[in-house]
Amino acid sequence: MLNQAQGLSLQGSVDPVSRFHHSIPSLVQFYISLLNIHCWMNMVRYPVYVAYPPADLREYDVPYHVRFAIDNDVRCGQWYNVSVSGSDVLLQRREDLLQRAEVHVCAFDIETTKLPLKFPDAEYDTVMMISYMIDGQGYLIINRECIGEDIEDLEYTPKPEFEGNFRVKNVPTELDLLKAWFAHMQEVKPGIYVTYNGDFFDWPVLEKRAAHHGIKMNEEIGFQCDNNQGECRAKFSCHLDCFAWVKRDSYLPQGRQGLKAVTKAKLGYDPLEVNPEDMVCFAMEQPQTMASYSVSDAVATYYLYMTYVHPFIFSLATIIPMSPDEVLRKGSGTLCEMLLMVQAFKGNVICPNKHQADLEKFYNNRLLESETYIGGHVECLETGVFRSDLPTKFQLEPSAYEQLIGNLDRDLQYAISVEGKLDIGSVTNYDVKDAIKQKLVSLRDHPIREERPLIYHLDVAAMYPNIILTNRLQPPSIVTDVNCRACDFNRPGKNCLRKLEWVWRGETYMAKKNDYYHIKRQIESELIQSGGIASSKPFLDLSKPEHLLKLKDRLKKYCQKAHKRVVDKPITEVREAGICMRENSFYVDSTKDMVVLYDSLQLAHKSILNSFYGYVMHKGARWYSMEMAGVVTYTGAKIIQNARLLVEKIGRPLELDTDGIWCVLPGFCPENFTFKTKAGKKLTISYPCVMLDVARNNTNDQYQTLKDPVNKLYTTHGECSIEFEVDGPYKLLFRGTNCMDFTLAKGNLDRYKNISTRLRLGPFEEDGLVRTASTERQRQQVLMSQNLLDLANHAGH
Repeated sequence: MLNQAQGLSLQGSVDPVSRFHHSIPSLVQFYISLLNIHCWMNMVRYPVYVAYPPADLREYDVPYHVRFAIDNDVRCGQWYNVSVSGSDVLLQRREDLLQRAEVHVCAFDIETTKLPLKFPDAEYDTVMMISYMIDGQGYLIINRECIGEDIEDLEYTPKPEFEGNFRVKNVPTELDLLKAWFAHMQEVKPGIYVTYNGDFFDWPVLEKRAAHHGIKMNEEIGFQCDNNQGECRAKFSCHLDCFAWVKRDSYLPQGRQGLKAVTKAKLGYDPLEVNPEDMVCFAMEQPQTMASYSVSDAVATYYLYMTYVHPFIFSLATIIPMSPDEVLRKGSGTLCEMLLMVQAFKGNVICPNKHQADLEKFYNNRLLESETYIGGHVECLETGVFRSDLPTKFQLEPSAYEQLIGNLDRDLQYAISVEGKLDIGSVTNYDVKDAIKQKLVSLRDHPIREERPLIYHLDVAAMYPNIILTNRLQPPSIVTDVNCRACDFNRPGKNCLRKLEWVWRGETYMAKKNDYYHIKRQIESELIQSGGIASSKPFLDLSKPEHLLKLKDRLKKYCQKAHKRVVDKPITEVREAGICMRENSFYVDSTKDMVVLYDSLQLAHKSILNSFYGYVMHKGARWYSMEMAGVVTYTGAKIIQNARLLVEKIGRPLELDTDGIWCVLPGFCPENFTFKTKAGKKLTISYPCVMLDVARNNTNDQYQTLKDPVNKLYTTHGECSIEFEVDGPYKLLFRGTNCMDFTLAKGNLDRYKNISTRLRLGPFEEDGLVRTASTERQRQQVLMSQNLLDLANHAGH
């Protein structure tokens, strides 16, 4: 097995040959044809064959440890029986052991001196304190060079569940402080080191200050900073920086990602705060205050890690073939790709190389500047404050309710037999239908009404993943007529090709294709300035990225001069993608596995599940497909817009989201009903969810499953896992607008089921129940917050 460096070296040797091979196949085939004709005319018995050079090299850039983990099915966070047989080490997973290993966890934070109005500089600023917690026990080491007096043992317990008892050690100098901490780490040997932004501050400062005193941190505790990657790692221990989790997985806005703000949002208490400009002064004049501040950071970091990061990262590490450090720091697209590589290995599928964009792509005889797909549709329809205790005016369409009455039996039977998986004959109280029908008839006969509304959020559960599952969507399944003509299953009457629409969007340069090639030929004969003022080289000697940059620069100048603009107006075009229903289903299987994990409420897997659709458009993705991403979003947008058409007739839609619709329905509208069976089982349905049955329009009747691998026999059946679910009813919904220009907004949404607690309308509030809008709009809403709070409290009484 080659390691990553050897693989990249081999690819460098193969790549020129591969490019040559791809550039001459038609010419080679032409000469082979001539030679074969010559052999036939001269009665030569054997035709001519040509040995081709290697066409491509795959999986050469997979890191060695990832390759080992995939091939041997080894994951972090699992238990194994380890045995040695000759020169081999055997690992056997213990499926019976599910409890997570109790490793030693050390969360630490340092405080340093600094010059006024400057960031600490490790070249001359010293470490004042190191506060850290190991398995719940706190420690604080004080550098008396910077601290005015000795500090006694102290306690910082912000909440009963976040206990912090600290043992304090006062040492005379910074050197003694570093030695004391290194010695304690050597004694305890933590398996996990935890910091908050430690990659960029704590570890680099400790390494430089240790080097200043002639100590190598790498030799003391094994950690070394990698300035190129911006990380600090060790071979035998993990460093998990909570800041990386906050940036990727906490869903907190960028302005609320500091430790203090995260502590308040996630741990629910206000931590101690000290102005950075006062720290050095407080260290001498108020040392107890600085000591409490230092340990408060250690407590916040430790309990943030243990409460959120530890279960999150190690849940992912059990399924992703990477170390916890990488699982924490890599993007969700990379983690998604790792899962796909695992599934591809199990399905005996060779992973493709990373996608490289076509640098010269034309549309309508013009060079494309960019191309993408139209994403999900988001639209605000109404704004204001909607309360469940204040009457709302409705103007309903009787024909829509007449249609609901006519489809009532069909909708209820689908909910019972398909969604509830019960035999319709076993239901003992199907007469519940009469109560639903009575309400629908009343709404049909009295369409103009004013009554208390029902505030609902009707959304499709895991919409994009379920669209992928229903339509068997995966990048290798996107095929063209050329692919189908070469397929063994391409026969008359085939049902293995499903056609779905998507919307392409592109921007082209104003210059025509012949103008572009004229500019290209012209620049190829020039000397291009590169590197410095006096440095220039032929255009053809530049690298490919420089080629493209210089050429587009010249093209932009030409377009601006000749056409008075660089790019033309964006073009949209409805296109059709062909999806093969018989392609190896490793991508769909990966998505299906993640949906199962998501349904088991493992929050860590939700972020990866939601990446399966977006991953296919990542730059450098191994499985890249603009068509697939476009099909997913276009299908989802059509589902929501079809739901809007119905809601507009039977209520009032307020906002269209990417995967749901906010609406108000008449208070007399049927809500929840329970069916009982002869066996004593109960099935509760929500009628607003049942009436939005999407299976009729979105069932894939061409879904095929391989049953006989030897004879390549497939079975065909209908598949639809796309279903609406109801969230609500809510007591209050606030839809904000931009108060400066009174236009409808798309982003600010606050909703609560129990408004008797508090209506949070602060300018930067976020807790999963609030979506913040633009800063300008937020400032205007702060002025309204007190009045809305009074409204909410009044409504709650």
